Amino acid sequence: MKTLQFATVLTLSVGLLSACHNPDQKWDSKSSADTLNNMKDSTADSSKGITRALVMKVNKSDAKFAVEAATGGLAEVALGQLAQQKATDPEVKDFGAMMVNDHSKANDQLKALAKNKGITLPATLSNDDQKLKNDLSSQQGKDFDKAYVTAMLKDHKEDIQSFRDAIKTLQDPDLKAFATNTLPVLQKHLDAIEKIDKAMK
Repeated sequence: MKTLQFATVLTLSVGLLSACHNPDQKWDSKSSADTLNNMKDSTADSSKGITRALVMKVNKSDAKFAVEAATGGLAEVALGQLAQQKATDPEVKDFGAMMVNDHSKANDQLKALAKNKGITLPATLSNDDQKLKNDLSSQQGKDFDKAYVTAMLKDHKEDIQSFRDAIKTLQDPDLKAFATNTLPVLQKHLDAIEKIDKAMK
């Protein structure tokens, strides 16, 4: 059994390393985290000889939510930092600062939870989020402000719906508490960006 587990970890590690070094294959931090979590045993006890790295204290659906939330949180911080640098509208700059502050706190809470639960989270932006950051980086002045505000409106509407759905289905009480406590913060962000968007029209 231990040999099989070791072989599984070795195979996965080689596959991930190959993806990192193969320029023709797009490595994505989000899908890699999901893959690692899907290979873990969420019903086993690490004290019974099962490699700790292969044990997860939550079910795979809960782990998937954690990965989604972490992916979104990383993006909000990175794009918020970009807004602080590039925005011309002071309110957009301030909104970017709020994103960095609020989502950094939420990211830290989620990281601590994930470590305790044995969940692997992405450490870098997903390919989609990196593309969005690159696209926004190419914008200047008011064009940047408008593009960033549009992206934030879309992201926060999707995030709020995702968190509402998750609160209904999450099994782990700590993850459910995280989602419940984070939802009002996301709503505050949506209210703020809608106000900025309205003022820009």
